[in-house]
Amino acid sequence: MGARAERGMSAPPEVVFSTATDPDRVSAWLPEPLRVDGGQRPQTSAEQLRARWSSDSAPGWSAEIQVEPADAGGSRVRLDLAGDGADGLADETLANLAREVADNLTAG
Repeated sequence: MGARAERGMSAPPEVVFSTATDPDRVSAWLPEPLRVDGGQRPQTSAEQLRARWSSDSAPGWSAEIQVEPADAGGSRVRLDLAGDGADGLADETLANLAREVADNLTAG
């Protein structure tokens, strides 16, 4: 009941990680069972650009991202997603994050 997806993004790793862990943006890209109402924050390692979310209200659901530098100043993001029904959501979840990153870049 888990899925893994990887995707390149044309933003620096720090911007991708910051966007992914921004409490005001997380509900726009994480699957519904992992969205929190301002309570639970992800476990993060800013040095490793890694974050992990889990849900007390939806047992078995978790998401972990790892952001790494890529060519030309971009990033490579790996998502491990677990939960009942998560199999088809990993690619869609990363596409949602990519949209949030693009919005963050154009807003900033």
